[in-house]
Amino acid sequence: MNKVIEIKNLTKCSGDLIALDDFSLDVYEGEILGLLGPNGSGKSTTINTILSLLKYDSGSIKIFNKEMSPTAYDIKSKIGVVFQDVAVFDELSVIENIDYFCGLYIKDKKIRANYVQDAINLVSLNEFTKFKPKQLSGGLLRRLNIACGIAHKPKLIFLDEPTVAVDPQSRNNILEGIKRLNELGATIVYTTHYMEEVEQLCNQIIIIDKGRVIASGTKDELKNMITLGERITIELKSMNQTFIEQLKNSDRVMNIEIENNTVHISYNTKEDNLSKLIDYVRENNVNYTSLFSERPTLNDVFLELTGKELRD
Repeated sequence: MNKVIEIKNLTKCSGDLIALDDFSLDVYEGEILGLLGPNGSGKSTTINTILSLLKYDSGSIKIFNKEMSPTAYDIKSKIGVVFQDVAVFDELSVIENIDYFCGLYIKDKKIRANYVQDAINLVSLNEFTKFKPKQLSGGLLRRLNIACGIAHKPKLIFLDEPTVAVDPQSRNNILEGIKRLNELGATIVYTTHYMEEVEQLCNQIIIIDKGRVIASGTKDELKNMITLGERITIELKSMNQTFIEQLKNSDRVMNIEIENNTVHISYNTKEDNLSKLIDYVRENNVNYTSLFSERPTLNDVFLELTGKELRD
């Protein structure tokens, strides 16, 4: 597979703060790469350095096998960027906004008209083409922002938290649109704090913290990196202290959390936990109303690797 982005040993300092610390990253053609990290981990710095919006101290950045620089306009014409903050012109209509941003790259009016219509179709804004941004809901405004960023059919797209503060219907529309962009050939770098979106979209995931890559791989590979193997929740009819003590003495059990009569059990293995627990409650007449098992999620991976403390 061809590399679309190749970053080697990137270092970026801001005073005493090391924003990127010997950071390396490869993104391959056709991928949807999830770029994850806590607040202040270096995600925005990474994107801004890739786009040559920030200078860096050492290392190298190649996009489409060419050195990236502030004047590499041939490379920039193949890139689409959708930042978290909506950036459109209030005085222009939906279609005028999309046409303007597309026109920065596509000069032929006939081709541009087709591209603009494709972008409108992609984000389902056909009924709102004459609306001004102030007339749009938050979800529609997000969809307009995406259309403006991708109308020129870029080969590489950066999407920075595109579903923040939108309703479920708009979120679903945006995620489906991102999948279609990828199916049409775009390579996508996607940042978000919504782990379920990463599970749904991304075939490769990078977790960064303190300017360094701390884990990378597919969602299944990342889940295999952590100690949590399975979580079982059992709702007891009444609290059974003998049962709780038995769980605490098991070398399989990592942690137990109790809420009223509901017990959340975290295991350090994936094998036979549920069957063994069912056998135990039957043999010892432990009365319960519900019992279910969950495998680790990306949220579990993220919290175990980056910690649970609050970040600014």
